[in-house]
Amino acid sequence: MLSEKNMKYKTILMGSVLALFLNLTACGQTVDTNSPLTSTEPVVKQSTSGICHDKTSPSYNRTKKYKGFDTVAACVADGGRLPKSKTNAIDKATNEAIEHGNAFVGLYDRSDWPHWLDSDTDCQNTRHEILIQTSRKPVSFKSDRECNVLMGEWYDPYSGDTYIVSNELDLDHIVPLKFAHGHGADKWNRERKSQFANDIENLILAQASLNRQKGAKGLDEWLPPNHQYRCQYITRFNNVMAKYDLAYIPSEQRIVNKVVEACGGLD
Repeated sequence: MLSEKNMKYKTILMGSVLALFLNLTACGQTVDTNSPLTSTEPVVKQSTSGICHDKTSPSYNRTKKYKGFDTVAACVADGGRLPKSKTNAIDKATNEAIEHGNAFVGLYDRSDWPHWLDSDTDCQNTRHEILIQTSRKPVSFKSDRECNVLMGEWYDPYSGDTYIVSNELDLDHIVPLKFAHGHGADKWNRERKSQFANDIENLILAQASLNRQKGAKGLDEWLPPNHQYRCQYITRFNNVMAKYDLAYIPSEQRIVNKVVEACGGLD
């Protein structure tokens, strides 16, 4: 159960979260699309059941009888409510912020971070170029076009094991995208996010199951099971954090300081 302090904090966070969805002022008008109307649909539709659907809602196009608004804020102010999917997302993000002791920064959306790009248009995206560059043996491809790597030989420092089939490996972001988002990157534009997501200094091939086990965890919650690589992993993680001016919250920083000290200060 949340303490009174956390309940107060959650109330404050909920207000900031709602501000992401709710702009200010607009007036509504009731519409029935079965009647002759203007061709322009509103930004937000309040259904007959009182739910406010913006254009990101799966129900937006299905809502034929509605009251139109220019903003979600105006719809909610008129007595409407957000769809359950959005309130659930807000609750989850708010609870995560409370749990980690940091300010809510906005909902993370992986699609805002373009990655595995083919910047040089040679048909090999970031993942496959790194597979080619890091294989200990010449690679083989899935087709004669030589776009997608099939086999080679790769060392995974997370586990200490070697793999020969490419689909057994994930291309891991050392500093996870979602972690970066919650530590200062939420303010970045799409171009900066793409740069981060494809930066080879922040990428490493790792056993797929370990990458998924790690998820969006920072140094305070996850380290590679291969102890011999841990200090190097910590160094790389901190270097990326510094390169992109990302900041740990105080509770994280205390743990990071301890693991750095355990690694001899990482001089």
